[in-house]
Amino acid sequence: MKNPDNNILADSGPERLLLCSDLDRTILPNGPWPESPRARPLLRRLAREPRFKLAYVSGRDLVLLRAAIAEYEIPLPDYAIGDVGTTIYRVSEGDWQVLPAWQEEIAGDWRGKTSADLAPLLAGLEGLRLQEPEKQNICKLSFYTPARFPAGAAGREQLLARVRERLAPAEIRACLIWSIDEEKDCGLLDLLPERAGKLPAIRFLMRHLGFTPADTVFAGDSGNDLDVLGSELNAVLVANAPEEVRQQARELVRAAGREETLYCATGNLPGLNGNYSAGVIEGLVHYQPRIITWLDSA
Repeated sequence: MKNPDNNILADSGPERLLLCSDLDRTILPNGPWPESPRARPLLRRLAREPRFKLAYVSGRDLVLLRAAIAEYEIPLPDYAIGDVGTTIYRVSEGDWQVLPAWQEEIAGDWRGKTSADLAPLLAGLEGLRLQEPEKQNICKLSFYTPARFPAGAAGREQLLARVRERLAPAEIRACLIWSIDEEKDCGLLDLLPERAGKLPAIRFLMRHLGFTPADTVFAGDSGNDLDVLGSELNAVLVANAPEEVRQQARELVRAAGREETLYCATGNLPGLNGNYSAGVIEGLVHYQPRIITWLDSA
């Protein structure tokens, strides 16, 4: 893979790099948009580079994480953040080990209660439908919601406000994450401990591994990635991301005065159209142009 700017690169790339990436419709080509045939092979080559650490960041549980890796032949990660940031796994030669320190850090927000304890507090709330048991875990309570509300965004915020009202008497500190499943045309609402979520879990992993924002990149595509996309981390939105998410992410970084931390892939690398893994690689090259040497030699 040649440098798109035809600049002469030094033999060595950055000292090391941590990629934290969403899976569905970010690395996984499981949407209606076309995939670049070169994209996943390039990602597999990059993952072989010793200076490169890969962490998947997903709403999937352990079973679904492993199923995605096998089905789509994507690299085995070094770490995986699952269940929308409520679990972190260290992966070594196919062995997945939970990092208990993370769950200990977030558990206090629910005052010793689990998702099974919180579900009855929200029973009968119009607009919420409990997701299947396998999509719940101790620190994650998940519901289906309408994809669109009669009053638009205001209707969605009213629903979230009613959820918070139900939780308040129990003094539950919760983070509410709403997103859309474009494929199924439904809304998704995840209730997590207040200190959980993709961004706090990534920050915890960075501290655990000794990475800084300068050598970390996040890639995503959907509403449940917005907390990271609008953060201090260098972030990539793949080209197939919904326009609504793209606009919201741009507004977040603009309001924070750090527009340089968001890159929206457009397909400007030869043979890569910017969708899925192609967009992830494009974003990595944007932030760290020297990783092209890794791709050429991996």
